[in-house]
Amino acid sequence: MQISRGNLTDDRILRLLRYHFDKCHEVTPPGSAHVFDVSRLAAPEIDFWAAWDGETLLGVGAMKPLDQTHGEVKSMHTSEAARRRGVGSALLTHIVETSRARGLTRLSLETGSFGYFEPAVALYKAHGFEECLPFGDYKLDPNSVFLTRAI
Repeated sequence: MQISRGNLTDDRILRLLRYHFDKCHEVTPPGSAHVFDVSRLAAPEIDFWAAWDGETLLGVGAMKPLDQTHGEVKSMHTSEAARRRGVGSALLTHIVETSRARGLTRLSLETGSFGYFEPAVALYKAHGFEECLPFGDYKLDPNSVFLTRAI
């Protein structure tokens, strides 16, 4: 598996991001989906990566800086065909390491609080993330889980 900067003009990446965006809106009550669309991921301050096996896209992930020491994990998604192969762990480890190298000392994230998102919550907790109060512009929402960890 190779993880590299993601190209937001690559059709394979765009298809996976469209699926991720649509699925999040499909399974999440209105007003509670906080997934970034491609235009937000293309912002210059966002670090965006893709995981590949040769020419096969396995997954994507991003990091949005919140301030000089705190970042937010965004748009983590593993393709259906690549699930349970360690892609999410590899992407998350990459995000933690590159964020630390960038000088950040904390990463946080928001994800869903219900069944569809249980594997994501388990992944983040396995990597040392712990539940926390809303951060940044987020508000308390029964459909959200907020997680954070020092890096």
